[in-house]
Amino acid sequence: MIVAEGSNPFEMGIATELFGLERPELDRRWYDFELCAATPSVPMHSGFFQLSGVAGLDAVDRADTVIVPNRPDPWNDPEPAVLDAVRRASARGARMVSFCTGSFTLAAAGVLDGRRATTHWRWAEMFAARFPAVRLEPDVLFVDEGDLVTAAGSAAALDTCLELIRKDHGAATAVAVSRRLVFGLHREGGQRQFVEQPLPAVPDTSLGPLLAWAEERLAGRLSVPELAVRAGVSQATLHRRFRDRLGTTPLAWLTARRVALACRLMEQGEVRLERVARLSGLGTAANLRAQLRRRTGLPPSAYLRRFGPAASEPETPSGERSDTRSVTRSGARPGA
Repeated sequence: MIVAEGSNPFEMGIATELFGLERPELDRRWYDFELCAATPSVPMHSGFFQLSGVAGLDAVDRADTVIVPNRPDPWNDPEPAVLDAVRRASARGARMVSFCTGSFTLAAAGVLDGRRATTHWRWAEMFAARFPAVRLEPDVLFVDEGDLVTAAGSAAALDTCLELIRKDHGAATAVAVSRRLVFGLHREGGQRQFVEQPLPAVPDTSLGPLLAWAEERLAGRLSVPELAVRAGVSQATLHRRFRDRLGTTPLAWLTARRVALACRLMEQGEVRLERVARLSGLGTAANLRAQLRRRTGLPPSAYLRRFGPAASEPETPSGERSDTRSVTRSGARPGA
């Protein structure tokens, strides 16, 4: 992760917590994580403290994933040394990630031209004006283009990092890490960044209990009317609450959770698509294929190759799979 003058320590803390700390409770190697900067000492956001003792920008040249610094002054470009490091990393195929106004860094380096991206809603209009070649999606939590991942505001960095962990290590590992953080995995990249909402007039309109109840029944014939009955409200009220609190509809949420369950089943080794569809509540293999492609961009066969159990096993010099699980420096499975 590159840090620069004025970088947000909260976002740096998120990346350090999720990628830099060892996870002894997980039976797998974790990421090799480094902070780096163009200067030996970096004044952090609002001058609260000085960061020192970090690596130089040469660390970027050996990283598989590079997180770029956010901009406290997005109207100004980062220093040339940072932009050059970003361009070199992108050119050799590293996965590039930004949090909040870090998208300005990627865009200033020219690596977002013609690609989808997001940024903090507060700076979206300025971003669109400065970088018209970028296909800005201003109202989502994060945009995952595979080798380019851009997140919105600071808290969306958590959602984004957990999504990267899910892609690198599988859904079960992402759930374990989110549980350790006491952070739910209900928010997806396509959800809205910000919803203006007054304080509720009644105390208990939380969706939490309903979501937990539904998660345990995804394989059944669970429908939106049943969700409304369980919540004790009309379907229109339920729809309004989902829109207000999650930025999505009950049906879209239900489908997304079923797709997530299907992904988890395939990551755990289930290759029979009809069984995956049945256990996840998606019904048929045809619906599974359609929903998986719509939400991940991959058909089941490609998803299994990339994220199934075999993808976690490195090849031996003879080309055979070993029994020892390992990951590359970024945590991505070999060959992914």
